[in-house]
Amino acid sequence: MRLPRDLSGEDLARLLRRRYGYEPVRQRGSHMTLTRTSGEESHSVTVPRHRALRVGTLGGIVADVAAHLGTTQDAVRRELFGS
Repeated sequence: MRLPRDLSGEDLARLLRRRYGYEPVRQRGSHMTLTRTSGEESHSVTVPRHRALRVGTLGGIVADVAAHLGTTQDAVRRELFGS
């Protein structure tokens, strides 16, 4: 599945919050840090607050989330972006 080309950092943060429970914990400049806590384990990702995320940046974030969840990148893409 192809990654969206016009997704903003705010939109990605909203999707991660709704689907996986990531919550914004801080912001420094144009980057925000989202953290997901389950039990004693926590995972953080940094999302740039840009109008349109670069495909490589978006792919890296998806790969990081997939590795943390123990699933494939394709499964995370389908859950976040549909189809």
